[in-house]
Amino acid sequence: MKSIQTWLNEYGESHQNKTNKTIHWICIPLIFWSIVAMLYSINLHIKLIGIPITAAHVALLLVLAYYTRLSPSLSVGMTVFSLICLTVCNALQMIGFTLWQLALVVFVVAWIGQFIGHHIEGKKPSFLKDIQFLLIGPAWLMSDLFRKWGIAI
Repeated sequence: MKSIQTWLNEYGESHQNKTNKTIHWICIPLIFWSIVAMLYSINLHIKLIGIPITAAHVALLLVLAYYTRLSPSLSVGMTVFSLICLTVCNALQMIGFTLWQLALVVFVVAWIGQFIGHHIEGKKPSFLKDIQFLLIGPAWLMSDLFRKWGIAI
């Protein structure tokens, strides 16, 4: 298995252009949230300590296990971000949004942004080389935050 630093370095190779990076800072969190939101819309009709469990909860456990294998410290950051995503989903659903519809729109618009960014960069998206890069993108952003905050990955 590749090290987290190898994954991040490979991902960074196709993300050098400042405009593309800025687009990724906006679009990657939106894509992550939108996937969580679509999965949050699938109620599994199970309650754990009174909390309804959704497909998002199950998927995030698997995703966070993957991040933990790559970098325990980054997985803490991704856990916090995942909890924020779940909280936003719950809040939007509580105030009456049809979550999956909103998430689908955000997902499509954010992916259009990603492809525009890669067009500007002049390089193909990393996930076309290896599907795992779809999970590395959010970790790449989190690692940048960690680096700025002086936290080791």
